Amino acid sequence: MDGRATHPGPLRSGGASSPSSSDPFTAAWVSLRREIESCRRCPLHRTRRHVVVYRGGPRPRVLFIGEAPGEAEDRSGLPFVGRSGRRLDQAITEVGLRDGEFGILNVVKCRPPGNRFLSEAARKCRPFLERQLVLLEPKVIVTLGAHALAALDPTAPTVTVAAGRERRWGTTPLFPLLHPAAALHAPKYRVRWETDLRALSEFLSGPPGGG
Repeated sequence: MDGRATHPGPLRSGGASSPSSSDPFTAAWVSLRREIESCRRCPLHRTRRHVVVYRGGPRPRVLFIGEAPGEAEDRSGLPFVGRSGRRLDQAITEVGLRDGEFGILNVVKCRPPGNRFLSEAARKCRPFLERQLVLLEPKVIVTLGAHALAALDPTAPTVTVAAGRERRWGTTPLFPLLHPAAALHAPKYRVRWETDLRALSEFLSGPPGGG
C-alpha cells in the first residue's frame, strides 16, 4: 500500500508515536501536529479545549476536509465525531472505503464561538492545511460544505452547484459534497446528499483518475 506499512496506525490529534529518524513521515507529522497544537495565531486558542488536527490513516486514498470543529470535536480533539460525524462515517462506509483508506480533517483547527466559520482563522490555519496535504498525499480530496470548497477552490461556484462533480486541486481530483449537517437538518438536501454520494462512489470505483 504505497509503503504505508512502515508508518504507524491511525493518526489522531494526540495519538501518533514519537518522531523517529528512521521514519521521516512520522517525524514530520508529529512535528507538524505539535506546532498546530501549540498555535496562538488567532484568538480561538483562548476558548478551545482541544486543537482538532486529524483522524484516519497515513497517506489516505481519500481525504475528507470539513470546515471547523464543533462542540463534540472540541471535547474529543478529533474531527467529525458528533451527529455530522456519524453521518459522514456512514457515508464513508457506503462509498466502500475501509479503515486506513481515508482521513478526515478541518480547514480550521479550533472550534469557533457559536460554530461560526471565521475567515481570519481559516487564513491563519492555511499553512497547516497545506502542509497536511503535502504530507498525507491523498489520491482524492472530498470537501464538505461551502467553506471547505472555497478554501481549496476559490473559483468554484456555490457548493449546491459544484457538489457531486469532479474538480481539481492542482493535479489531485477534488470532489465537493454538501456538509453532512445539511443532510441532517434540511430535508431538501437529504436526497441531494444521497445522490452526490452515489456519484462519489462511482467516481472512486472508476478509472485511476478516481484514486
